[in-house]
Amino acid sequence: MAVVDRWTDLLDPSPEQLRAALPAGLHESALDQLEAPAQHDDEPRPKLESHGNYIFGVFLIPVVIQDEDLVYYQEVDVIVTDDTLLTVRKTPESGRPPFESQSAKEACREHDPLGMIVYHLIDDIAERYLDLVDGVNDEIDELEDHVEAWTNEQVRQRLSELRHDLLHIRRTLAPMRDAVRAVVDNRVELEGEELFTHDVELAFGAAYDKFLRAFDGLELSRDLVASVRDYHVAKVANDQNEVMKRLTVIASVLLLPTFIVGLYGQNFHHIPELGWAFGYWWSWGWIVVTTIAQLAFFRWKRWI
Repeated sequence: MAVVDRWTDLLDPSPEQLRAALPAGLHESALDQLEAPAQHDDEPRPKLESHGNYIFGVFLIPVVIQDEDLVYYQEVDVIVTDDTLLTVRKTPESGRPPFESQSAKEACREHDPLGMIVYHLIDDIAERYLDLVDGVNDEIDELEDHVEAWTNEQVRQRLSELRHDLLHIRRTLAPMRDAVRAVVDNRVELEGEELFTHDVELAFGAAYDKFLRAFDGLELSRDLVASVRDYHVAKVANDQNEVMKRLTVIASVLLLPTFIVGLYGQNFHHIPELGWAFGYWWSWGWIVVTTIAQLAFFRWKRWI
């Protein structure tokens, strides 16, 4: 039987279309999930569960739009029986493009067992998680390149967005990894049927390795974001130090002239320079000399 005959792929089906394609005896909770519109962010959480004569799965795929600094989620619900695979793809509530299963279908061969077809679908999702991590790292590189050019508010906002995106991605990636691990450990099977043979389980092991690589890459991304945050904090502290240096220069330059003016402005009659014809220019000379000396010193210290 050809792959197309065993794989029914629906995009935003109506309740009638969905019920016509579903196997008999589907649990009400699974039916509610299949009929529900696409959720926001990272809900519902991914899973792959055995329910007697069928296997029910919910897969989420985060997608990075680098030009818009955006991460959105695609949802794919899966029903697997002993002879058919049903996928229900949902258009995200933001109106973004839904998950495309064409590449997974092209990877299938005509006489592949059904378990191998499921593997190709999950392997395609695993590849997208690897692409996702690469996209997130590109976003972090862009932020790192612009830390000096962007305002502090822009950098803080982007850091916050990336941190929340990474937390949400982790909440989808970890359950996806665990779902694939359950197949590798032979904890997901049909009742009385061997859907995932040894060869299929080995193939799922390769998909599991990709999810592990994506998870490790995500941890590295979190470290990179933390490094950019630390660099930004150090930059802000350094900028504040530069401001303090300039304020110190201004205060010091004004301090000595203020002292000289205050010294000769005392209300005493017996100040030596008080009756001197050059007393006024004498005080101005001290003000100019001390000011020039301070400016030269601060210039030598590279504070100005």
